[in-house]
Amino acid sequence: MLALGLALAIQAWIVKPYQIPSGSMEPTLDVGQRVLVNRFLYHFKDPKIGDIVVFHPPEGAEGGPGEQCGVNRNQTEPCPTATEKEASDNFIKRIVAGPGDKISVREGHPVVNGKMVSDEPYINPCLSCNLPKAITVPPGHYFMMGDNRGASDDSREWGPIPRAWIIGEAFATYWPPNRIGGL
Repeated sequence: MLALGLALAIQAWIVKPYQIPSGSMEPTLDVGQRVLVNRFLYHFKDPKIGDIVVFHPPEGAEGGPGEQCGVNRNQTEPCPTATEKEASDNFIKRIVAGPGDKISVREGHPVVNGKMVSDEPYINPCLSCNLPKAITVPPGHYFMMGDNRGASDDSREWGPIPRAWIIGEAFATYWPPNRIGGL
């Protein structure tokens, strides 16, 4: 009984396993691959650009492609504001911009504060993924993108995510055996 209680407490507050549900993070994470997520790390430090995180998206994001932005927007810019309600689903994406950053997208690469982030060897590029008009990430929010840029429903469509919706950082894979390792 004590072991069960301890296992449940660890999952609730420290480390929790998640299964990758879609191809939005390929080639970094494959469909069905399993990751471990550190749930307490962000109580002591801020998330940073490059972190792969599990989070709750805004309500409406779980429905797939389409207009899910919280405000009317120019179709040449990323969504500047998410809907106000948090969905119950869990998503996994990479943080590409943080609070106060100006972001646009060129050929699938984030352009953060006027500089294109082109050193992304882990992504599937998307030459037609362009949102040239920049937005500013609000205080306390993070802009997420999947590594499979052409097949990822992410902050480009539904806006930056409040820090409070971030569950934790994915730090290791444990399944399948040939993909065991750190992230």
